[in-house]
Amino acid sequence: MLGYARLISNNSETNNMTNPFKSTEVARFIADRVEALAHRKTQNEIAAEAGFPNANFISILKSGKSKLPLDRVPSLAKALEVDPAYLMRISLEQSVGVTAAKAITEIFGSPVTASERAWLDELRDASGNSDPRITARGRTTLRGIFGK
Repeated sequence: MLGYARLISNNSETNNMTNPFKSTEVARFIADRVEALAHRKTQNEIAAEAGFPNANFISILKSGKSKLPLDRVPSLAKALEVDPAYLMRISLEQSVGVTAAKAITEIFGSPVTASERAWLDELRDASGNSDPRITARGRTTLRGIFGK
């Protein structure tokens, strides 16, 4: 019985060694996006659009065998038709770990989408670049815009 338990444990350890990033949000997200786009794009087309020389790299990312290189986030986000800021946030966690990713975002701020940048630009313009603090009234107004 002890040998069987060790065999199961070894298989689990082997799987973690061959697919060390399988349980990461990036691997799940990429797999979900590839599936969602399957009616319009093949995995090979997505890989080509992202600039991967080997189309199998998408499979490698989906299975968690490899990390998504951070320099490939913009092109893959475009190929997957997703927000590059979101993909960067989750890729950063996969690449450097949750604690280091948190430290990086504390220092540099969270990556923002183009739409979020437009909101920030408008806020800065409307406030005369005064860096206004959020107030209860401002929060209520903003939430009202989005029906919350």
